[in-house]
Amino acid sequence: MTQIAPIRRVFCALDTTDLAWAQRLGTDLATIIGGIKLGLEFYSAHGPDGVRRVAEASGAKIFLDVKLHDIPNTVAGAVRAITQSCRPYLLTIHASGGKAMLEAARDAAAEAAAKAGIERPRIVGVTVLTSMDDSDLADVGQRGPTLDQVKRLADLAQRAGLDGVVCSAEESAALRAAHGPDFLLVVPGIRPAAGGDDQKRVVTPAEGIRRGASYLVIGRPITQAQDPRRAVEDIARQMEAA
Repeated sequence: MTQIAPIRRVFCALDTTDLAWAQRLGTDLATIIGGIKLGLEFYSAHGPDGVRRVAEASGAKIFLDVKLHDIPNTVAGAVRAITQSCRPYLLTIHASGGKAMLEAARDAAAEAAAKAGIERPRIVGVTVLTSMDDSDLADVGQRGPTLDQVKRLADLAQRAGLDGVVCSAEESAALRAAHGPDFLLVVPGIRPAAGGDDQKRVVTPAEGIRRGASYLVIGRPITQAQDPRRAVEDIARQMEAA
């Protein structure tokens, strides 16, 4: 795994529809973190133009977390369009979409980037959402426990040639051991302290690094802090102890 300064392995999740706020906070944090995550909420409100405006204002790497999941041809078309219009550093698709869909996304990203003469986005497959646990998997007819389902989907993603997966830190140590140092593990559900929100499988930043995460995704502990930069500095100190 490429050696990256710990705090540069943090992407701050800006879960908002407020374009001006995203530009302002993204610009303020860009020099001290690895990049900005923009999700489906933001993308639905502002589309590629909004993504470009945040990227241009901040100069930050963009993690576009839209979790594409459809038939292979449709996902390939979406990946081509996003690659050329948004130029993200990371882009998510659902690993549960199947091998043909994953391969189509991989190929579309490479083709679109080559055609535009730009860097190819890293395609990462979402395994099991960190808002879900074993009982949630059972409700949708998937075989648990959660770790087994994550392992199955991570193996599929690697065989399909994806750059990595999104997983909980609870699974990251096992995936790092199974898939080697260069397979990206993007880990959301990171909390400096226990919190009562919708994330169920969470750990601290230091523990996330110890368990093999390539990148940590941290949102509310930074964005809802009175001083977001101070919050990032506190997180950096925790990570340096890992």
